[in-house]
Amino acid sequence: LAIGLALKDSMSNIASGAQIIFTKPFRVGDYLALDSVEGTVERIEIMFTTLRTFDNKEVIIPNSKITDSVITNYSAMKTRRLDLHYSIGYGEDIALVKRLLNDLTESNPRILKDPSPLIVVGEHRDSSLAMEVRIWCKTEDYLTLYFEMQEKVRLAFDEAGIRIPFNQVDIHMKPAG
Repeated sequence: LAIGLALKDSMSNIASGAQIIFTKPFRVGDYLALDSVEGTVERIEIMFTTLRTFDNKEVIIPNSKITDSVITNYSAMKTRRLDLHYSIGYGEDIALVKRLLNDLTESNPRILKDPSPLIVVGEHRDSSLAMEVRIWCKTEDYLTLYFEMQEKVRLAFDEAGIRIPFNQVDIHMKPAG
């Protein structure tokens, strides 16, 4: 009984490893997120799967934990949608902002033309309007495009005089009396 209980977890990991190897929900080189860890798959073995995190940590996960988890495979598809959000002041020219964002999306070779980019006012916030830009790119370009767009949008807004507001509160005091 003691040996059987001791082997229970090992047998579960072996069965889960076989399931992963045969069903191939992910491959070596894929970028995964599951539970509280994400990283690139380094090795898939019969008992464990090893991920390498962005900050170069090696995470060894028992296969039974993987088959019991929800897995997000960021590498599974050839393309991904990148959702970007930019705040502008209520006094800014929305048409100008949309034109600037459209120019940036049209001139960037990493952004796919089909499906076409979507540029809209996404939300009215307390101190700003939230502009949303939804663009598609190749999966391998996702992070590069994200950081590139952050910088280019800021520079374009600065050049055009578009104000990026910060949260503020107006206080009105009643006169004593």
